Amino acid sequence: MDKLTGMKVFVSVAKAGSFVGGAKEMTISRAMATKHIGQLESYLGARLFNRTTRSLSLTDVGAAYLKRCRIVLSEIEEMEGAVTQLHTEPRGKLKVSSPPVIGALYIAPAISEFLALHKDLSVNLVLQSNFGDLVDEGIDVAITFGSMDDTSHIAKKVASSPLVLCGSPAYFEEHGKPLIPEDLENHSCLVNWAIPPRNKWNFKGLEGEKEVKVSGRMEANAADPIRIAAKKGLGLVMLPEYIVSRDIEKGYLQVVLDDYAMAPVDIHAVYPHRKYLSAKVRSFLAHLEDWLRTQSAARE
Repeated sequence: MDKLTGMKVFVSVAKAGSFVGGAKEMTISRAMATKHIGQLESYLGARLFNRTTRSLSLTDVGAAYLKRCRIVLSEIEEMEGAVTQLHTEPRGKLKVSSPPVIGALYIAPAISEFLALHKDLSVNLVLQSNFGDLVDEGIDVAITFGSMDDTSHIAKKVASSPLVLCGSPAYFEEHGKPLIPEDLENHSCLVNWAIPPRNKWNFKGLEGEKEVKVSGRMEANAADPIRIAAKKGLGLVMLPEYIVSRDIEKGYLQVVLDDYAMAPVDIHAVYPHRKYLSAKVRSFLAHLEDWLRTQSAARE
């Protein structure tokens, strides 16, 4: 028997809830669908369906087998799609979404190098703090940072960046520098509430882990507004190093409490699904990961 075809017929019949519906989806006769299921049950030595003249339902064994079949068939489709596209040159249009700061400083240069390598490709870069529905907006890849709780998307970690606490020289001249995390309770702390937990900053030192509740004169759901406010002397910010590294290099911002370890922020590339991942997306993900790794090594 053709076990693979039998599995496909079984999944189609289970999905349709009838042999007629399953056969129609597979473009075979009802009799042929019945034959495939019978051969599969004979091979497995177990009944997959409870059959009556009016209804068809899965047995307990059938329900468990259905879950495994779906996984196996999905893996086969993905493998076949990958093999088919192994020698396909990236082409067409790639739409990428990214938060504004990392998009301008890092993703855009990475895209420029990527385009130089692939002449038949064009890229539409959308700078936005939060991506919406990837499918509805036609986004192939969305760059985001922090934890990924939405399991409806596939998220690939492409880099990570340590958090740093910093403020402007003018702010420190007027208010002094915090020496321990608890000092932040007496400082204006500008909060990016897109990075959880909101209004709580975590530190790890010789005394163990500490969580400090902070507040300040400005909050935002993106990094750039509070980064600019910090440069203007309005308070302290805790942001990923890649966002403030150039301001630190130029002396606009100064790092404080660097004796305390702050958990790094993961940078993810998010895409709608993994089935039949196109050559343009697959190539861009590999290029971006390598490019960000090179940039990180250059800063060290």
